[in-house]
Amino acid sequence: MANNSLRGSKHGRRSEANHEAAFSCSLQELRSLMELRGAEARNRIHDSYGDVSGLCGRLRTSPVDGLDGTQEDLDRRQREFGQNLIPPKKPKTFLQLVWEALQDVTLIILEVAAIISLGLSFYRPPDADRQNCGSAVGSLEEESDAETGWIEGAAILLSVVCVVLVTAFNDWSKEKQFRGLQSRIEQEQKFSVVRAGQTVQIKVSEIVVGDVAQVKYGDLLPADGILIQGNDLKIDESSLTGESDHVKKSLDRDPMLLSGTHVMEGSGKMLVTAVGVNSQTGIIFALLGVGEDGDGDGEKDKEKRKKDKEKKKEERKKREKKEKKSKKDDKGKQGKNKDGATVEMQPLNEDGEPEKKKSLPKKEKSVLQGKLTKLAVQIGKAGLFMSALTVIILITRFLIDTFWIQGVSWTVECVPIYVQLLVKFFIIGVTVLVVAVPEGLPLAVTISLAYSVKKMMKDNNLVRHLDACETMGNATAICSDKTGTLTMNRMTVVQAYIAGRYYKKVPEPDLIPAKILDLLNVGIGVNCAYTTKIMPPEKEGGLPRQVGNKTECALLGFSLELRRDYQTIRNEFPEEKLFKVYTFNSVRKSMSTVIKNHDGSYRMFSKGASEILLRKCCKILMASGEDKVFRPRDRDDLVKTVIEPMASEGLRTICLAYRDFPTSDGEPNWEDEAHILTGLTCIAVVGIEDPVRPEVPEAIRKCQRAGITVRMVTGDNINTARAIATKCGILQPGDDFLCMEGKEFNRRIRNELGEIEQERIDKIWPKLRVLARSSPTDKHTLVKGIIDSTVLEQRQVVAVTGDGTNDGPALKKADVGFAMGIAGTDVAKEASDIILTDDNFSSIVKAVMWGRNVYDSISKFLQFQLTVNVVAVTVAFTGACITQDSPLKAVQMLWVNLIMDTFASLALATEPPTEALLLRNPYGRKKPLISRNMMKNILGHGVYQLTVIFTLLFVGEKMFDIDSGRNAPLHGPPSEHYTIVFNTFVLMQIFNELNARKIHGERNIFDGVFNNPIFCSIILGTLIIQIFIVQFGGKPFSCVGLTAEQWLWCVFFGLGSLLWGQLMSSVPTSWLKFLKTAGHGTQREEIPEEELEEMKDMDEIDHAEMELKRGHVLWCRGLNRIQTQIRVVNAFRDSVSPYEGLETAEARSSIHNFMTHPEFRIEDSDNQIPLIDEVEGEDDAPTKRNSIFIPPHLTGLSNLPPLPSSPNQNNNAMDCMAPPHKDAPRSGLIQSNSAGLAPCPGSPLHSLETSL
Repeated sequence: MANNSLRGSKHGRRSEANHEAAFSCSLQELRSLMELRGAEARNRIHDSYGDVSGLCGRLRTSPVDGLDGTQEDLDRRQREFGQNLIPPKKPKTFLQLVWEALQDVTLIILEVAAIISLGLSFYRPPDADRQNCGSAVGSLEEESDAETGWIEGAAILLSVVCVVLVTAFNDWSKEKQFRGLQSRIEQEQKFSVVRAGQTVQIKVSEIVVGDVAQVKYGDLLPADGILIQGNDLKIDESSLTGESDHVKKSLDRDPMLLSGTHVMEGSGKMLVTAVGVNSQTGIIFALLGVGEDGDGDGEKDKEKRKKDKEKKKEERKKREKKEKKSKKDDKGKQGKNKDGATVEMQPLNEDGEPEKKKSLPKKEKSVLQGKLTKLAVQIGKAGLFMSALTVIILITRFLIDTFWIQGVSWTVECVPIYVQLLVKFFIIGVTVLVVAVPEGLPLAVTISLAYSVKKMMKDNNLVRHLDACETMGNATAICSDKTGTLTMNRMTVVQAYIAGRYYKKVPEPDLIPAKILDLLNVGIGVNCAYTTKIMPPEKEGGLPRQVGNKTECALLGFSLELRRDYQTIRNEFPEEKLFKVYTFNSVRKSMSTVIKNHDGSYRMFSKGASEILLRKCCKILMASGEDKVFRPRDRDDLVKTVIEPMASEGLRTICLAYRDFPTSDGEPNWEDEAHILTGLTCIAVVGIEDPVRPEVPEAIRKCQRAGITVRMVTGDNINTARAIATKCGILQPGDDFLCMEGKEFNRRIRNELGEIEQERIDKIWPKLRVLARSSPTDKHTLVKGIIDSTVLEQRQVVAVTGDGTNDGPALKKADVGFAMGIAGTDVAKEASDIILTDDNFSSIVKAVMWGRNVYDSISKFLQFQLTVNVVAVTVAFTGACITQDSPLKAVQMLWVNLIMDTFASLALATEPPTEALLLRNPYGRKKPLISRNMMKNILGHGVYQLTVIFTLLFVGEKMFDIDSGRNAPLHGPPSEHYTIVFNTFVLMQIFNELNARKIHGERNIFDGVFNNPIFCSIILGTLIIQIFIVQFGGKPFSCVGLTAEQWLWCVFFGLGSLLWGQLMSSVPTSWLKFLKTAGHGTQREEIPEEELEEMKDMDEIDHAEMELKRGHVLWCRGLNRIQTQIRVVNAFRDSVSPYEGLETAEARSSIHNFMTHPEFRIEDSDNQIPLIDEVEGEDDAPTKRNSIFIPPHLTGLSNLPPLPSSPNQNNNAMDCMAPPHKDAPRSGLIQSNSAGLAPCPGSPLHSLETSL
C-alpha cells in the first residue's frame, strides 16, 4: 500500500491547501454527468477529467483516503452540493385534522339540530296562551326557565367541540408517532465511508459530495456516485429502469452507480457525486412535486381523481368486453389483465380462457381490521334502525296524544313550539344513533396497534407495517435462520486440520511448518473482504469487536491467534492491487482472490464450504510442508475423520486452498471460472463455532407451548444444523421429525417433469424441522408450500426470518417477514414487515406476545363497548317510547359516548401483555371477535344494568322519596330523579370497565391492574369528572347536586356490577348453548364472485378495504371516523389500489419504483444471486436457469409463447416470470389517497410504504 498511501497523502495535502478555493466542478456539471450511462458516461469522464482520480482532484478529495472530515469542509460541501435528504411531505396541521373530524355526518346533524334548538329557544311567541297547544308542551314556563332554554343547544354544541378536539388530537398524536417511527427507521440506516484514511459508519443523511463510500453486497445505495474500484460488482437497477437483469459495473464498461439501486453481488468503492434532491432518486421525487405541494389534496384534485377513476372503470369495462370477444379467437394466447399488463401464464381450458387459479390462496391482510369494520357496520345499521324508530314513535305519540286524544286544534301561534318539540325528538334520535355506532372500534385498533408498535421498539422489534403486529398473534409456524438468530453470530475457529494433523483446539504456531503458516496467513488476509476487520474491544477486558462478515472475522481472528498480523499483508497487497476477485455468491459457494507475483505468475487463494472446495482439490499440504496427491479416496477419509466429527459438534467447516498459475502456462482465461477453480491445493480445514444464544432454548420452548412450530432453515451442513437444532430444542431426542438437505427436499417435492407439486410438499412439511444446505429458492418454496397447504383445517400463518438479499422473496411471501437489523442487508429490510434490531430469536417471541395482546385488547374493548351500547340504546329507546323523553339527555349521551369510546379504548387497548398469553394456542384466522364467553358477559351485564336502570326509572321516586322526573315539560328544570338514573348508569360503566379487563372467564379482575397506569388514571379521571358533572353540571348536563346518601346508593349499584360479574363467571359457558358468537370476518369462500373478480389482480386480500366498500351502505356516523382511522393505518401500511397509477405516464417509466423491492424480480428458481455466507450448500455444478422476466410496463408483450422450464424450476407458471402484480401493488403504484403524488420519505433510502 506504500505507493498508494503516498499518492493519497499528496492529495490530502492538496485538499487542505485548497481548502478555501472553490470546487472546480459545479453542481450542474455533476448533475448532467450523472444522467449519462455506460460508454457515454465513461467517455465524458475521460474527456473532461482524464479519469476518476481527476474528478476526485476537482472535488478536493482523495480516492484512497477520502475526505479529511473537518466539520468546516463538510458544511461547505452541504452548502454547495446540498444535503442527502429529501424534504418530507408536510404533516397535516391540527386545524386540518379538526376540519376532517367535523366532516362527520352525525356531528353535522347534531350541530344543525342544536343550532335550530338554540334559535327557537330565543323565540317568544306573541302572547299566545300555551295552554292551547296541548299538554305535551307543559304549563307556561316561569320567566327564569324561559331564560335558560338556550342552554341545551349550547351544551350540545360544546360537547360536539369536545368530541372533535379529542378525535383530532388522537389523529394528530398517531401521525406524530408514525413520523417518529419513520425518522427512527431512517436513523437506523448507516453507510460506510472512508474519511481521513479510516473507514467509518455514518448516517446516510450525513453523506456529502466528495465522500468515498464503500459499497458491498446487499447495500441499497444512498447517493449517486462513480465507481473508483470494483470487484465483480453487479447492481439491480430495476427500481430505476424497470430492467430486471443485473448490470455489471466496472471502470471500463459502466462506472455509474445510482441511488435507490441495490448491490446484488461483489464490492467496491465509489466517489459520491450527487446527494439528496440532486441524485437520480431526488430528481424523480422533485418531478412528482413532493416537497413543495403540501397535501395536494385540493377539491379540484379530488374531483379530477374521481373523474379519472370513473374513466378508468369505463375503460376497464370496455376492455373486458373486447377481451371476452377476442379471447375466443386468441386460443392459447396469453391472458391480459384488466389494465392491459401481462398476467401470469395460466393453464388454458378448452375454450382457451384462463382457468381460475383456485389453488393459490392470496395473502390476507388486516383480517382483524376487516372483522371489526364488518362488526361496526352491522352495529351501525342496527343503531340507524333504532334511532329512526325512536324518532318515528316519538312523533307519532305526540301527534296522536295532542291532536286526537286531547283534541287540540291547529293554530299558527303554536307552530314554533311544535317545531321545538320536533327538534327535541330529532336530537333524541340522533343521540341514540351516536351511542349505537361504535366509532371507537377502529380507534381502539389503531390505538392498540400504535401503542404496541411503540412498546415493541423497546423489545427490539421495529414494526414497518402495522398489520404485521396483529398477524404475529396468529402465527402457527416460524421458519428461522440459524446464524445470528438462533446463534450469537460471534464466530471463532475452535478446531483445525492443518498439515495432516487434526487439532481439537487451535494449535500453537510453532507446531505448524513455516511455509504453511505463511500461505495460511496470506490467504486469509487477502481473501477476506477488506471491509471485514477485528477491532479492539470498546470496553476494557471485553471481547474484540467483529466488523463485517462474521465467518471472515473468525478466520482473521484465527490468523491473529497464530500470532500473525493480517493487516501487514493487506498493506502489502492493497485492495487496488488485487488482480481479480471472485466474490462469494450462492452459485460458487466460495470466494477466490487472484494476486499477481513479481515474476508475472499468478497465485489464487480460495475459501469456501469444505465439501464443495475439497472436490476441487487435487493436492494437500502435509507436515513436511510439501504437497502430496489428494485422491477421491483420501477425500472420503478426510470427510469421515475430520469434517463429520466437526459438524456433529455443531461447527461450520471451511476449507482454505490455493493454486499457482506459472508464467510457462501462458495467461489463463479468467472468465472460464470452472477451469480456474480446479486443481487446487488444500492448505487447511477449520471448524468454526457459533454458540447458541443462551436465551434461545427457553424462547423456543415458549413457542412450542404456545402452539407454534419452529423450523430451522439454514445453508449449513446437515450435521451442524442437526447439532444446533438439538441444542436449541427444535429437535428433541427420540422425536420422529425430519431433517433434510435442500437437494433431497427438492427431489421429494418435484414430479417426473421437475415441477413442484403441493401434495408432495404436504407429505413433508408437517414433520420437517430442519432444512439444511438450502438455497433461498428452497426457503421460498417451503414457505409458499406451508401457506398454500390445505392439510390442516386452519390455514397456517407463517413468520420467516431472513438477512440476505435473496431472502427477499421468502420474506415477502411469508405472512410476517422478520429482517435482521444488524446482519440484514438493506434489501432484506426493505422486504420485511418487522426488523429485529438485535437479531435475536427471543424478540420474535415478544412479537407473538404483543400480537396476541392486540387481539385480546380489542376483545376487552368490544366486551365493554357492546354492553354500554346495548344498555344505552335500550334505555333511550324504551324511555323515549314510554315517557316521551329519553331518560339520558343528549349531552349526557355524548359524555357516555366519550367515556366508552375514546377513554375506554385508550384504557383497555393499552393493557401490557403477560406471559399467560403464551399458554394457549393461536386463535386462528376464523375465530370470531366475540366468543361465547364474551357474549355471556355482554348479555349478562346488560340484563343487570337494564334491571337497575328501569327499576330506578319507574320506582326510583318512591325509593328515594323524591319528585318524579317523568313527563317533565319542555325546557323544564333538571330533576333529582333523572340525575340519579344518569349517575348510576355512568358508575355502572366505570365499574364494568374493570370487569372487561378479563375475557377468558378469569376470576381476579384486579390482576395486574397497577401495571397499566393509563387504565388507572382514566378510571380515576372519569370518576372525578363525573362527580363534577353531577354536583356542578346544572342545567347544561340536566343534573342536580345529589346528597351523600344518594351518592352511596349510586356507588352501591355500580359496585353491584363487580359482584354480578363474579356470579356470571361461575356460570359455565357450556350450559349456554343458545349463545351465538359474533364478529366473524368474511371467509375467503364467502367473498362473492364479482368481488373476487375485482381482486384477481391483487396479491393480497385486504379485508379492511373490502368490508369498507360493503359498508358504504351505512352513510351515517362513524363511517367517516372509521375511514379516517383506516386511512391513517393504511398510510402506514402499504395498501395501494391496484388500478391507480397503472396507466399513468409515471408508472410506465417506472419512476416511483425506485424504492421498490428488487426482490420480486428474483424469480423463485433463479440461482444466479449472491447469498449470505451462511449458504454454502448445493454440491452440483450450477446450471443457468432460463427464466424470463417481463417488466410490468412492457404491456405490449401479451402474446408470449409459453416459457421454457428447466427441470428444477417451480411449476407454477407464476414463478417463471415475476407477474406484474405479484407484489407490485406496493411498489410501482402511487398511494391511492395522495392525489397522484408518491408519498415522500425523509431520505432517499426510505421506502415508500413507511412514509405517510
